[in-house]
Amino acid sequence: MSLSGDGGRHGALLGAVWRPSPGKRGAFLLAGLVGTGGGKLRVRRLGGDRAGEIRLTRFLRNEAVTCSEMLAHAAERTAERCAGRHVLAIQDTTVLRSPGGGGDYLHAVLAVDAQEGAILGLIDGQFLERDGGRRAARRAVAIEEKESFRWLEGADQAASVCAGAACVTVIADRESDIFEAFALRPEGAELLVRAAHDRGLEDGGTLFGAIDVAPATGQADLDLPARPGRKRRTARMEARFMAVALARPKNGRRAGLPASVALNLVDIREIGPPPGETAIHWRLLTTHAVTSAAEAWATAELYRRRWAIEQMFRTLKTEGFDIEDIRIEEPAPRNRLVTATLIAAVCIQQLVHARDGGPGPLRPVSDAFEPGDIPLLEACCAQLEGKTQRQKNPHPKGSLAYAAWVCARLGGWTGYYGKPGPVVMLAGWLEFQARKRGANLIPTHSQANAQDV
Repeated sequence: MSLSGDGGRHGALLGAVWRPSPGKRGAFLLAGLVGTGGGKLRVRRLGGDRAGEIRLTRFLRNEAVTCSEMLAHAAERTAERCAGRHVLAIQDTTVLRSPGGGGDYLHAVLAVDAQEGAILGLIDGQFLERDGGRRAARRAVAIEEKESFRWLEGADQAASVCAGAACVTVIADRESDIFEAFALRPEGAELLVRAAHDRGLEDGGTLFGAIDVAPATGQADLDLPARPGRKRRTARMEARFMAVALARPKNGRRAGLPASVALNLVDIREIGPPPGETAIHWRLLTTHAVTSAAEAWATAELYRRRWAIEQMFRTLKTEGFDIEDIRIEEPAPRNRLVTATLIAAVCIQQLVHARDGGPGPLRPVSDAFEPGDIPLLEACCAQLEGKTQRQKNPHPKGSLAYAAWVCARLGGWTGYYGKPGPVVMLAGWLEFQARKRGANLIPTHSQANAQDV
């Protein structure tokens, strides 16, 4: 990835996100983003000096640079990686800043490989502004006029960007439990949504009531990672599933909505949680066929992949770039900076996910680096490796896992204790880019002879 400011050599992270005219400032911005290393995003700090500050300010205020264009180029790169795969298009919304009663939000759609869990790239992003007075009147307007329409737009974008995939499954949490989302799902996309509402069924019953009396189909242990407010533990889970027909809500105002939508409901609930712990309980609505206990458990495993977008948001925020603390008041330049940072955060998470290698085929280094970066990666690896097998890079050259090991070691990971997270990976990536910039400042022998002439 080129961070030298050369507009003709954008790296694998942003691809050709910026058009040629502002390209040099775009690459300069990327260098600054990496250089924050988890610190606060300030234009003055990103620029490095007064000249750099002015340079980036002009870029961020350049009307020719649009967030949609940045996102479109990132989506093009993602589309290339989705071909022939079962792709999970995971969408979620995070707060950028909220003074109370509303605020600014970012909605993102992330592509993840269903089998390997590898992050394939960014599908879409959308900025939202909320005010506190719209909630009471939300049922009186069509879905296209609601903020919640973003879930339908995200599914449409996923179906378009990932058109070359073998299968596309759009995954989202309870906020996307919208009847129109199921009724109007795009062709070529399946849905997997955590149910939020005890909806009415076509037969007159209710969704939750029906599954609660359904027989359990089996039990399994589920490893739950540690999260804020929850310790890591192994939970004993019980599965139920059934076919359901959701009745159209009485307030379904859009013309042409069907009277009901046929779906499958998978219920995964914890048995006997530890004292003081809230039992895990997922009610999952999906358009995928679920005809056996094995398919019910597989559906739950797909939903667990949703954690990838939460990790990406953590890298974007407190665990990395801390975008919530941006002090740019004007929406347009602020959104351009957030968009560039979002693309950078996805790349960092690609490295984090690649750190362990398998179990499936390894992702290529080109997911996050330029081919020209490979010699420097190998040189850094040779310097970092020790004499023992534990101190050797276990991954093959040319793989993203190989590059992730190098960045983790450059970021301070010893190879012995724990696994490198996004902060360590970000620090190592910064160190690698610093070495790259340093190497680019040293002219080759032929360049030196040309300069002498």
